[in-house]
Amino acid sequence: MQLSFFLQAGATTSSWTTPILMGGMILVFYFFMIRPQSKKAKEQKKFVEDMQKGDKIVTIAGIHGTINKLNDDGTLLLETSPGSYMKIERSTISMEWTANVNKVAGLEVKK
Repeated sequence: MQLSFFLQAGATTSSWTTPILMGGMILVFYFFMIRPQSKKAKEQKKFVEDMQKGDKIVTIAGIHGTINKLNDDGTLLLETSPGSYMKIERSTISMEWTANVNKVAGLEVKK
């Protein structure tokens, strides 16, 4: 007799709690997953657009070099060692070399 009372009491929940919990889960997902990823994508796009000759960069493949020439067709000439050049796409740029070195050393500076 008492067992059926507890089962019935546990099954009755308010109709407004489910939408509030779902909304809370969506907010948590947005603030911890979507927002940081879009912020990083914006920073990457700005960095690629603001590149200049002489900047030291790292590609997605991990190739370090200095920009020698920016072409109009979306490519650039990367000097990997003195006298050695590679033509690569701008979209393959990962980060600025100095930012990578500082990040590894734990000296990352916010701009």
